[in-house]
Amino acid sequence: MSILFGVIITVASLLGGFMALGGHLSVIWQPWEFVIIAGMALGIYIIANPWKVVVDTGFATVQAVTAAVPKERHYLDLLGLLHALMREVRNKGRNEVEVHIDDPSSSEIFKAFPTVLANKALTHFVCDYFRLIVMGSARSHEIEALMDEEIDTLVRSKLKPYSSLMTVAEGLPALGIVAAVLGVIKAMGAIDQSPKLLGGLIGAALVGTFAGIFLSYGLVAPLAQKIKLVREARCRLYIIVKQTLLAFMNGALPQIAIEHGRKMIGPGERPSIDVVENETIAGAAAKGAGAEQAAKAGARA
Repeated sequence: MSILFGVIITVASLLGGFMALGGHLSVIWQPWEFVIIAGMALGIYIIANPWKVVVDTGFATVQAVTAAVPKERHYLDLLGLLHALMREVRNKGRNEVEVHIDDPSSSEIFKAFPTVLANKALTHFVCDYFRLIVMGSARSHEIEALMDEEIDTLVRSKLKPYSSLMTVAEGLPALGIVAAVLGVIKAMGAIDQSPKLLGGLIGAALVGTFAGIFLSYGLVAPLAQKIKLVREARCRLYIIVKQTLLAFMNGALPQIAIEHGRKMIGPGERPSIDVVENETIAGAAAKGAGAEQAAKAGARA
């Protein structure tokens, strides 16, 4: 909710300062100026972007407003899943591992880490590269190059709402001038009226310039920046997978490999190594034992 809090501070400072200077809010309240600017900006945005990006911008805005970034539980579940799958690769045969990665929604391992399973794109990413590891024919540097390309493509796709909104933000001041020019045209049509009426029309026209600059630098650009930060944080999960699997492919033990992944988490959100060990090693063992018992019970039944 930091965005809403920031908007309240921004608008309150703007209107409060204007009133403190002796201004009248009725002069600023020119709804049709805002309709002209916002409507043109929306139309231009739709023209310039595929519909998929337009829709994704809505999702990105919701994520930014709700601060939908990975929390400690998301990181712990991801590291726990990777640890469990790496143990399966080391200790069991190819067929047994493929059962989990071919149908993750039915896998007891994936079910034990619901935040990962709920992220379908991340789940597919994990399964795809574990499938390559199980096949055993790909080299680590080849996997790394492939991961880099896929992650780069993913990040560029996820940041399209950011770059598109920044383009709109750069154009809003010009759209404000367009609205102001229309207001001046209206004022010129009343040139024979009283100075008081004419001054009001000219003041209303100048609101367009104000509105375009304010919407650009006060709302749209900060929102775009927030979207960028949130989307980059969500993409960080893929970097964790990459570093963990590369360490594993280069011979690291599962508990060492997940430490490579843990180091990819930002210092402010990074769980301690003790917490990770409890959640992955001890926790995964307990979940695995529970799953085996459930499977045995089902077989007896």
